[in-house]
Amino acid sequence: QVQWVESGGGLVQPGGSLKLSCTTSGSIMRIGNMAWYRQPPGQEREMVASVSVAGSATTYADHAKGRFAISRDNAKNTMYLQMNNLKAEDTAIYYCNELNNPRKIEKWGQGTQVTVSL
Repeated sequence: QVQWVESGGGLVQPGGSLKLSCTTSGSIMRIGNMAWYRQPPGQEREMVASVSVAGSATTYADHAKGRFAISRDNAKNTMYLQMNNLKAEDTAIYYCNELNNPRKIEKWGQGTQVTVSL
């Protein structure tokens, strides 16, 4: 079973930036299309951005457009999420996984906490 490992979160002030990283116990190329998800306090998990297996196609949730950039380096077996101009409402635990309806995904990693606050 795939093990997910997210890192790069932390405490940042509004307007700041963070870069999240995601790796797995297996090959991310075998996983295929992947995505970042987040779960704000008291809310359901939602998709933030997705990237195709080759990295050539990306999609973003409306709240991420223009501020976040998803990418992957298959040679390094790592996916990234560059987050700029962070806002308080971006505070959440961020997870990576295969691209799917998050309600249908059974296995999640620990996630990485992102807190945007003064």
